[in-house]
Amino acid sequence: MADNMWDTHLVVAALKADRADVESYTRVLTETLGDALPAGMVEVERKRGLFGRGGQATSVVVRTPDRHLELRAAKHGGVEAEIRQVVRGVVISRRQVGVDEWLAVFAEVLNGIAAQDAAAREALTRLFGS
Repeated sequence: MADNMWDTHLVVAALKADRADVESYTRVLTETLGDALPAGMVEVERKRGLFGRGGQATSVVVRTPDRHLELRAAKHGGVEAEIRQVVRGVVISRRQVGVDEWLAVFAEVLNGIAAQDAAAREALTRLFGS
């Protein structure tokens, strides 16, 4: 692993801690990691509340050029995870995965972003340490 990159297992553990619902992951991805992720990379779908106000998050998608990583609320509670393979903007495959695998793939995405962007690397260093 290159210098200034984080151990994937440590990143997964930090992201996984006490997060059993999509709303929690949404807060982490949009607020905590907001400075490190490129604009438009995270898309949140919300269940509309009373009078059309934004309600609780029902899914969150992290978009990269070659993958879409989705977490969504399961029908009977908890979180479901899916990884989609994308080629030229077209989804060519979908795979249901466990949240741990989703987090491991997301940690790889974070390391890739940090390797290419100094501001992202600094934000991630503040969050996860060196």
